Parts: sequence; structure tokens; C-alpha cells
Amino acid sequence: MAARSSYEELARQLSAVGAVKRGLARALPPECPAGSAAVLTLLDRHGEMRISRLAELLSVDMSVTSRHVAHVADRGWIERSPDPADKRSRILRLTPGGHAQLDELTRRTTEVFAHNLQDWSDDDVGLLIALLSRLRDSFACRGSGGCAPGRHTGECRTGLGDEAHARTPV
Repeated sequence: MAARSSYEELARQLSAVGAVKRGLARALPPECPAGSAAVLTLLDRHGEMRISRLAELLSVDMSVTSRHVAHVADRGWIERSPDPADKRSRILRLTPGGHAQLDELTRRTTEVFAHNLQDWSDDDVGLLIALLSRLRDSFACRGSGGCAPGRHTGECRTGLGDEAHARTPV
């Protein structure tokens, strides 16, 4: 187990990651803020879904999710159609315009990382990816029914794991 001072420094460094996220958010076009980008990303990764599932994946309440969905729908990036199993619900899916917007967001984010990390080696970037994944796993594991410390199997994930974060522009 690491020393308490190491955990304190880790907390400070993770707080400072907000600056990185703000830098990435500045790369997004004004018409597509981070919440909208997250909606597009999750629909791309998981396919069509109900808004309740999207809220779960976003880890926000339904009112916030509804605002994000309205924003992307108004721009034609997703379509909402009646759920055949429950006419009161809507199924959300990306449109070709949504796929194009997501491609643009991914291009912009990749350029920001390439510019800011140009003096990093592939090994350094790979190590950061591995350590951030391990950190996420450690937090996912420690909930009820999770793995014991040092015994992560990957089966404890809540269903969000890597796939919730794949291709996320911000």
C-alpha cells in the first residue's frame, strides 16, 4: 500500500485533470458541448437505446439527459422513434449527421492530444492509458459485490467499464 502522502498528491493531480478536460472541451465546436458529445459517443458505442439507459450510462438524472437529447435531436444528430415494446418510450439512434459530427469531434480531440503530448513517447502514452484504466477498474471493483483489492477479474464491472468511455471526445 502506498504512503498517505502519495494518495494526497494523487488527489491533487486528479483535481488538476480538470484543466485537461477544459482544454479538450475548448476544442469542441460551440454547437456541440461535452454533454452532447457524450450522448453521441454512447449511442455510437452501444447502439440504439431508451433514454433511461442513456441516463444510466451518463450517470446523470433524466432531466439532464433529456436536455442533452433535445440538443442533439434539434441538430439532427439523433432520431427519436417510438419504442415498439412500449409506445410511451422513445428509442434513440444516431443519424448519418450524428456519425459525421462524432467523427469531427474525435478528429478534434485527437489533434489536441497529439499537439499537447507531442513530446511524449508511445510508451508514455500507453503507460498513462494503462494506469488510468487500472484506476477506473479499482474504483469499479470496490462497490458492493466488487473484487477484493488485488483480485480484479473484470467481472465486477457495472456494465460501464471501457465501453462507456470508448471514443469519448471529452
